[in-house]
Amino acid sequence: MSEQPAPADTARQLEPAVADAVRAYAAKTRADADRLAAVLEDIATNGLPDPEQCTPWEELREAYLTRLASQRPDVA
Repeated sequence: MSEQPAPADTARQLEPAVADAVRAYAAKTRADADRLAAVLEDIATNGLPDPEQCTPWEELREAYLTRLASQRPDVA
């Protein structure tokens, strides 16, 4: 990609709805990154949690798959 900005006459403007969608996606991505950074900072400060106090990943996976299956419409 070029470091030069596009000339004003050839710059393409996004439709307002598309620009709003891009901004919303950017905000969600930023929030997700902030949440991940907070978790990593907590681990750096306090160390890893006790495995006995954690939910096994298999249980988390099954709960997630069950939630996905409940959102899926029934197929005849």
